[in-house]
Amino acid sequence: MRIDQLDVVLRARSQWEAMELGTALVRRHARAIWKPWLLVALPLFALLNLGGWWLDNFLLPAMLMWWLKPALERIPLYVISRGAFGAEPGTADTLRAQLRWGWRGLLAYLTWRRLSPARSLLMPVDLLEGGDPALRRARRGALGNASYGHAAMLTWVCFHFELMLQLAGVSLIFMFVPLDLLSESLRAAWSLIGDETPAWAWVGFNLLSLVAMSVIGPFYSGAGFGLYLNRRTQLEAWDVEIAFRRLRERLAKLAPTLALVMALLAPMALPVQAQQADGTATAHANHKTAPPVADSPQTVFGPSDADIAGFRQAAARAYEDPQLGAQRTVTQWQKKAEEEQDKNAPDLPQLPQLPLEAIGKLLALISESILWIVLGIVVLALLLTARWWLPWLRGTGKRQRSEESPVAQEVLQLPEVLPPDILGSARRLWREGKPRHALALLYRASVEVLVQRADVLLPPGATEAQCLRASRRMPREQDRELFGQMVRTWQYAAYAGRLPSDAEFDALAASLHQHFGWPA
Repeated sequence: MRIDQLDVVLRARSQWEAMELGTALVRRHARAIWKPWLLVALPLFALLNLGGWWLDNFLLPAMLMWWLKPALERIPLYVISRGAFGAEPGTADTLRAQLRWGWRGLLAYLTWRRLSPARSLLMPVDLLEGGDPALRRARRGALGNASYGHAAMLTWVCFHFELMLQLAGVSLIFMFVPLDLLSESLRAAWSLIGDETPAWAWVGFNLLSLVAMSVIGPFYSGAGFGLYLNRRTQLEAWDVEIAFRRLRERLAKLAPTLALVMALLAPMALPVQAQQADGTATAHANHKTAPPVADSPQTVFGPSDADIAGFRQAAARAYEDPQLGAQRTVTQWQKKAEEEQDKNAPDLPQLPQLPLEAIGKLLALISESILWIVLGIVVLALLLTARWWLPWLRGTGKRQRSEESPVAQEVLQLPEVLPPDILGSARRLWREGKPRHALALLYRASVEVLVQRADVLLPPGATEAQCLRASRRMPREQDRELFGQMVRTWQYAAYAGRLPSDAEFDALAASLHQHFGWPA
């Protein structure tokens, strides 16, 4: 496994982002996952249900199909573990790999680890890493410490998704049942649940379970692989290692250029090295002659061949820094004692105090008088309005409620039997102040003309929309337009309260007389 060939961006992710990364890998390699999945799941489903039919027990195939789901989850795990490194396997390669991939690690997930809530996180350790049992046990403990709760939540959520998909498949069947027959269909479906359940009902339910498992299973394995990949990145610093490897590749490409630059700069560096050698020799001489002091470089570094001259130059440059050893003046203001203030205070002319005190007392008296006047006005206003607010404050006040005017309701029914003189009856209703009744009569008669000329049979209580759709079968364009105008006029009057004017009503009656042949 070469992590520099990873086809995903490794970075510090939360556990939820890691699961989203796994589902994104499943979506990327969807074709390579679901083709071998179905090629394995469908024959297994047929074989198990055939055995259930032979044993006359179809509940056993459903339980076995659910129990063998970890064997199917190896398929998406194999595909995305290779696809994440840029090597997506083909369908034939995936199927062949299931036979030679080893069954020792899978045996545990079909027995004592089958109900483990962290199966999606721990399965990659046994199937991808291998190793002896002690090493795998340590790896499972290291990877599952910080992600066990998220893996358990993933298992719980995916289980409910599969259950909801099965219930949705059952509900979808009843959505196509007419409402009139729904109660009978529900009773018939309930009677199928029990000892007399036919074989086709069991097979259909098992098929729904397979569909739900096939939809959710790959995403479950992918999300678990995302958690596994994220934990290895956190523990082994894969992202840092990849960054260093890419840096090494970039430097390796620049190696010839760097060698050429160093070859060109080598002659220029020789005089500098000679000068440094002279300085080192001088420092050695000084070391032999000068006695060490308490803060000398010999005391710090000991009797070694240290570059004392370079150290002294660096120390001198450090002391030349303006921020080191600089002096500044700080001024602070402090309060003086009262005696010093009295001594240093200048002799100012004393102002008369009595007039100022008198002005202050006068202003205070005026303000107090104004407040008392305002308080008196408020109390007087409360006394004058007590008959209104006092009963309300006691809770005995009665609110005067305006009597609501009764709503005028008018029962409007479409006539069942049409009169012989349709237009005359409609005009009489219009003059009598019953315009809605007149329009209802014209609409009812127009529907009769629609049934005759379009040769259709409308259901009882047909809506205006149904009548408009049926009017498309009328042979003449003028009849279709006139019927649409009649329906709109009736809808405006019946639902929006917008009645036509007298002129519009007369024009509509004339058009109906002309095209529908009603006597005037």
